Amino acid sequence: MGKETESQESPIRIGISSCLLGKRVRFDGGHEKDSYITDILGSYFELVPVCPEIEVGMPVPREPVRLEGASNSPRMVGVKTGTDWTDKMSRYARQRVRKADLADLSGFIFKSRSPSCGMERVKLYVKAETAEKKAVGLFARAFTEHFPHLPSEEEGRLTDAALRENFIVCVFVYHRLQGLFRRRFNRGEMVKFHTAHKYLLLAHSPSHYQQLGRLVAAVKQTPVAVFKERYLALVMEGLKCKSTSRKNTNVLQHIVGFLRPHLSSDERRDVISAIDDYHRGLLPLIVPITLIAYFVRRHDIKYIKDQVYLNPHPKELMLRNHV
Repeated sequence: MGKETESQESPIRIGISSCLLGKRVRFDGGHEKDSYITDILGSYFELVPVCPEIEVGMPVPREPVRLEGASNSPRMVGVKTGTDWTDKMSRYARQRVRKADLADLSGFIFKSRSPSCGMERVKLYVKAETAEKKAVGLFARAFTEHFPHLPSEEEGRLTDAALRENFIVCVFVYHRLQGLFRRRFNRGEMVKFHTAHKYLLLAHSPSHYQQLGRLVAAVKQTPVAVFKERYLALVMEGLKCKSTSRKNTNVLQHIVGFLRPHLSSDERRDVISAIDDYHRGLLPLIVPITLIAYFVRRHDIKYIKDQVYLNPHPKELMLRNHV
């Protein structure tokens, strides 16, 4: 799935904390521009900026705020004056997540450690000067509760190659499901979608793939709205499971089974060797994938050629190039 293919569909819209785009909205008038997000991801996604603190009425520059109290119901207060922003932020967040510009997002990237946007390990002051990293930002909490299946991540975690690939895989799958579900529901198209994502799902969670298979098998007996909710929830839950070298190796070996009748003994040896070297950590995943994809195209093996696993995201993002 290359950039050209995706551009023919509706744009993939990603919500993002405004400061990560270089907007000077932080309490000190600064920003936290992330060049990977702006320069790389910005080439493939439409980035939708959101700054809860500005949108709730806080000025720039301003007194910094922090979270205090209980982790399940923290208060957002000014560090120096103790001005309480909790009710305003909570009310704003409940309303903001229902606005039209967020309705068709395919993902969200939050600013880590922020009392409004942090997804995890935000400082929580349980006493005057004692902080524990165990809170969630007020806007991030409202957003993830309203969009429980939407791929969401913090910018700091995207520096990890595996987490970065996992997030982007989820975004592309979520976007494809959005497009499928927006059209008049067609059970045949649903079966086709599920079949095309078989190996991608197996590379993350074989048990979720099995559950999804049973759900698809009963699609004619399941109300459309119920089916969509269950399928989306299971797919995103399964894709959040870590894709490991062992699971990828199993998938690659399964694909080789389809290729075997078409390959010479030397070609089979080359493919199996590349898979083994990947499994041993000597090669990145892109090497056996590229070799397999070449033979799949050469011999026009349609069932495998249609598998999203071979091209889950634009190759230019180089997400499978790490060992």
